[in-house]
Amino acid sequence: MNFSDFQLLTVLAKERNMRKAAERLFVSQPALSQRLQTIEKEWGRPLFLRSHKGLALTPAGELVVEYARKVLELEEKVKEDIQAMESEVYGKLKIACASIVGQHWLPKVLKKFVERYPYVKISLITGWSSEILKAMYEDQVHVGIIRGTPDWKGVKMHLFKDHLYLVDCEIKRIEDVLVTDRPFVQFKSDSNYFQEIQDWWHRRFQTPPKSTIIVDQIETCKQMVVNGIGYAILPEITLDGLSDRLYKIPLVNEDNTRLGRDTWLIGYSNYFQLKQVDAFVKIVQESIQTGKE
Repeated sequence: MNFSDFQLLTVLAKERNMRKAAERLFVSQPALSQRLQTIEKEWGRPLFLRSHKGLALTPAGELVVEYARKVLELEEKVKEDIQAMESEVYGKLKIACASIVGQHWLPKVLKKFVERYPYVKISLITGWSSEILKAMYEDQVHVGIIRGTPDWKGVKMHLFKDHLYLVDCEIKRIEDVLVTDRPFVQFKSDSNYFQEIQDWWHRRFQTPPKSTIIVDQIETCKQMVVNGIGYAILPEITLDGLSDRLYKIPLVNEDNTRLGRDTWLIGYSNYFQLKQVDAFVKIVQESIQTGKE
């Protein structure tokens, strides 16, 4: 097997569809099918089961595909080590980022990064902070950007804290939630964030909201607030562009301190020695400093 065969197998294993895999590999479907048959002959047994529903890995196929993935990862690591010796910044920068930060803060940072380091290829995955931590522990990415208070033993850099606000088109005072019949619109989030809101609410009101609407995405939550359906508690990072006609009431604790969410950049120290990772961290630090000025 050559290097292109390893790529072929990993794409087939991911797509589980001959047509989609052929499109990703920029080859014809017959050529892909023929090459797969040749590879299977080399291994002496079928690696995929074919059906009208698509492809499924055989037990032998699972072993061979895992081997192919390790070969590709090793080659990428060798390339990164070689490129790190050069003066220019090359390589692949793999980032896992909490969805809210990925939508509202990270794009401006990445814009600066790609303008300054055009030869770096960026791989970005987003999700809940628990998913980002999982990606970090499984060594899938170079750096992670997460929310909350991470239990992380490696490099941990505080980026910013954004405060939480109750946002609504009618409620002007936080106490009004006790008398309103309007629903509390909540978006699904990490259990830590959800629990933090629940704890604050209980401390503040000792009684649950009269009615609640749960939505999947924070953007859906915002639109329901904008359209007057209900009120929501939203992080400050998401409030840019919201109508001035909406009331934004900061959440405060019993000691009158503001309730907020911290954002952290985390990673393993060995990855911070890669030039593309070091360059990204410096861009992040510049952006944080600019935001404070």
